[in-house]
Amino acid sequence: MSFEWRAATSGDIDFARQLTCDNMLAYYLRHDLLWQDEAFDLAWIIRQNWIISREGQALGFVSLSRDARALYIRELQINEAFRGQGAGTWTIGQVWDLVALERRPALRLTVFKDNPARALYERMGLRVVGEDECFLRMQRDAGA
Repeated sequence: MSFEWRAATSGDIDFARQLTCDNMLAYYLRHDLLWQDEAFDLAWIIRQNWIISREGQALGFVSLSRDARALYIRELQINEAFRGQGAGTWTIGQVWDLVALERRPALRLTVFKDNPARALYERMGLRVVGEDECFLRMQRDAGA
């Protein structure tokens, strides 16, 4: 079974917001941060969003932004029932292909320090390049 992605539409925002809240609320609470639906919705509008699916069933999404320095994964959310089946690895591979296609210097993302997804990102070649109280900033250079 292979994964696919399609450009998200405005009709996908409820799915994406709920999935993100379900996946991330515990981190927000643990780190004393405030989850706001409105903030998610505003970010959704200005980013490039892709729905990840398998056999027509949506199982997650990835949200991207860009500047001259990098392509940024702003969100990568996989439904808990589908984790550990390769969707995250596949998605990061697809995004890495975009980095090459667009000739971006790097792929960057931010992850909560205590999020086990960090191990996936490290397996996919991203390394920690900075941190603050809650987050690690990770990067993979295009030449790497």
